[in-house]
Amino acid sequence: MNAMEKLKNIDLALEDIKAGKMVIVIDDEQRENEGDFIIPADKATSDDINFMMKYGRGLICVAITPERSEELKLDPMVSSNTSLHETNFTVSVDARDNISTGISAKDRWETLRLINDSTTTPAQLARPGHMFPLVAKSGGVLRRAGHTEASVDLAKLAGFSPCSLLVEIVDEDGSMARLGRLKEIAKEHDLRLISIAELIEYRRKKDKLISELLDIPFPNTYGDFKLRLFEDNIHGDHHVALVKGDITEDDEALVRVHSQCLTGDIFGSLRCDCGPQLEESLKKIDAYGKGVFVYLRQEGRGIGLKNKLLAYQLQDDGLDTVEANEKLGYQADLREYGIGAQILRECNVRKMRLLTNNPRKIIGLEEGYGLKITKREPIEIKSNCVNHSYLKAKRDKLGHFLSIDDEE
Repeated sequence: MNAMEKLKNIDLALEDIKAGKMVIVIDDEQRENEGDFIIPADKATSDDINFMMKYGRGLICVAITPERSEELKLDPMVSSNTSLHETNFTVSVDARDNISTGISAKDRWETLRLINDSTTTPAQLARPGHMFPLVAKSGGVLRRAGHTEASVDLAKLAGFSPCSLLVEIVDEDGSMARLGRLKEIAKEHDLRLISIAELIEYRRKKDKLISELLDIPFPNTYGDFKLRLFEDNIHGDHHVALVKGDITEDDEALVRVHSQCLTGDIFGSLRCDCGPQLEESLKKIDAYGKGVFVYLRQEGRGIGLKNKLLAYQLQDDGLDTVEANEKLGYQADLREYGIGAQILRECNVRKMRLLTNNPRKIIGLEEGYGLKITKREPIEIKSNCVNHSYLKAKRDKLGHFLSIDDEE
């Protein structure tokens, strides 16, 4: 499924949700590797709860926002959360009135109704009970790729209050239903199946992820630029764009999207080619006359400074740059270019000549953001005796366009 098909899949799921149908949401195989039935509280009925009891068989929960948990004075279930994925359970609740034992589908629906009703007071909920609120992280799946966050995000995207009903899907034999079985269940009940990864991609492309904080003149050793500072609305990170010239949407700008490398950019490390690429890019953009250099805070191909330095230790023991990341439990490249794409659009870029050797960057910037890369401009730096194997691994394992010789 390509990027546009993934976006369409979420759009279709949202149409189903608006019509009152639940969806099945799956997470990553490396995480819980499970699927949940999910439906916004605004659309849920006691029949839906009964369906979840019969076909879901897991723990029926209610996903809410941090603000709602505070309004209802729903304290954490435990003072120290040691669960595998730090699922944020509050104390369980029942409606105080209009129920019997609290366990029936009708009783649980009444409790759900109260949790979702903005006029409900904390005194209207008894503690403990048979409904289990889960508090989603602010920022949703862009902060935490869990079913709790997906539930709240889907409700909001469909235009409902940020509160949803969800349950894990357990198979008839008592085991967790995995992807193959989840596809069968979706077909049996005519429900759309989506993934949290698709939802993350959808939000990255549809949401405004950045805010501009300032715009100042910034003459430097490479030329006269403007510095524009942006803040990531989800994580609070700060990113910089150095802009050359007055760019209009009709211009073909020269662009470099550069991920932070403290060791190479600042301290001149010979282990990589990042510092020389930064310098060469700024020289080229200045000479071209109209362009943007975007500096993204995603150190070490997205694994952070500490883990990058740990990876250096592993490389000194004989692993290459890809193997070292994987040994630490990370993918070879965790960088994400949606923030960079949105920054470029804020800088009026629509067409660009992209300074890169990385094919993944081309795809990451173009798909779904209304940007067109007219040409790839190579930014190859001659290898040295220290970084030769690093560059060779980037060529052979990450597909970078590099003409490096096999031998030093």
